[in-house]
Amino acid sequence: MPATSVQEWIQNVIKPEENEKYKTNGLNFIQAGRIEELLRSQLHPEKAYIRDIIAKSLQLERLEPEETAALLNCTDPELWEEMFAAGLKIKQKVYGRRIVTFAPLYISNHCVNSCVYCGFRSENKQSQRMQLNDEQLQAEIKALVEKGHKRLILVYGEHPDSDVHYISHTLEIAYAVKSGPGEIRRCNVNAAPMSIDDLRLLHEAGIGTFQVFQETFHPDTYRRLHPRGIKAHYEWRLYALHRAMEAGVDDVGIGALFGLYDWKYDVMGLLLQSIDLEKHFDGVGPHTISVPRLEPALNTPFLEKNGSAIDDETFKKLVTILRLSVPYTGMILTAREPAEVRQQVIPLGITQIDAGSNIAIGGYHQDSPDYQRQQFILGDNRSLDEAIADLAAMGYITSFCTAGYRCGRTGLDFMGLAKQGKVHNLCMPNAILTFKEYLLDYASPDTQAIGEKLIASELAALPNPKVKEIVTDYLNRIEAGERDLFL
Repeated sequence: MPATSVQEWIQNVIKPEENEKYKTNGLNFIQAGRIEELLRSQLHPEKAYIRDIIAKSLQLERLEPEETAALLNCTDPELWEEMFAAGLKIKQKVYGRRIVTFAPLYISNHCVNSCVYCGFRSENKQSQRMQLNDEQLQAEIKALVEKGHKRLILVYGEHPDSDVHYISHTLEIAYAVKSGPGEIRRCNVNAAPMSIDDLRLLHEAGIGTFQVFQETFHPDTYRRLHPRGIKAHYEWRLYALHRAMEAGVDDVGIGALFGLYDWKYDVMGLLLQSIDLEKHFDGVGPHTISVPRLEPALNTPFLEKNGSAIDDETFKKLVTILRLSVPYTGMILTAREPAEVRQQVIPLGITQIDAGSNIAIGGYHQDSPDYQRQQFILGDNRSLDEAIADLAAMGYITSFCTAGYRCGRTGLDFMGLAKQGKVHNLCMPNAILTFKEYLLDYASPDTQAIGEKLIASELAALPNPKVKEIVTDYLNRIEAGERDLFL
């Protein structure tokens, strides 16, 4: 697109007045000086204080910024082991021994932005641009369904060709594709920030969770890394999910791209974003927090000189602190990370992962990666079946459940269950049922064998006899050919 057309589109999309009601005295909820002061004020936390904070998290109470700052400054190895253990206890208390699994589906890589770390940036001439047409999209979704997927995150470049009408059209196609016993039951969306009116249209189209990641919350660094495009507008992105909630999209996902700036600062930013969403929407914060880490991308020299990269041990710490800071919120760990890292980090409190992922535009039905059509390079290339078998070996049941969303357990209803630690009461039975479907319809013999043992143990562990009776009946009906049974 010509530069003038891009600017006109950006000016038409951005409506700064829609953010004003959420500010305090004209200021947004991220003030650089405040975060830095909080981190300085908690430089040497005492052991007893850290243990009090851990105990609070175990009661499923969200932490205050001062408390998270103290955890971020903890250097005691003994306390870190206690925090790692607490992260697992919290996750099990709220979500049970299950991991929700999904696949990312990149639909377009046309983009007007100039994010210096991204393979999709508009100046990258080595990136092969592509937007799926209806036939290509149907082929991609059919390929995913035939692997066993039930949930997708649809990803779009930030470009006028990927406006709300195109996104709504692709949602309609995704939900319409059937293949054998399979179908897509939940489509989340990762796309450009939108106006409230456009977000209402997206809500009407049947969107699941709406994701917008701030990347980094540090204003100066943000502006330096996003010099042009719609993404250059810091506050338009910062309040994207407030506008989504106002528009009726009551499940939203936040995240930061760790490695762009000081990780402690961005952990604080995610906490403050969660607090501000809860403040304005009756205690309902983000449905999920994602923790992507910066990865290599084609023809992206920024990555070679980046000084904010974080090592694996630091990554484990930031995941743990977020788990403790917002104990009732789901946490997503993506296939950016190698399999061995994911296996170490999942027990720290992760609730969702993608698996069998291919992030090349059109890559699923072609069954091959193509770095010229990828935003970055994946770390975990296991198939869905391999990932499920590994999760089962770790004692986790893979859930493809979407019942909560279709029964209206979203937003305030979901958050109420999560804050009381009751999500697993319904979600674990439904996880068992969707796992059974996968084992019967798609699993390899080895995965089926380990999976059936896991189902037996989880069925026996269900605490409510009536629920156990219903689940047993439903399992028999699934064996007989029925599908999509849920509580």
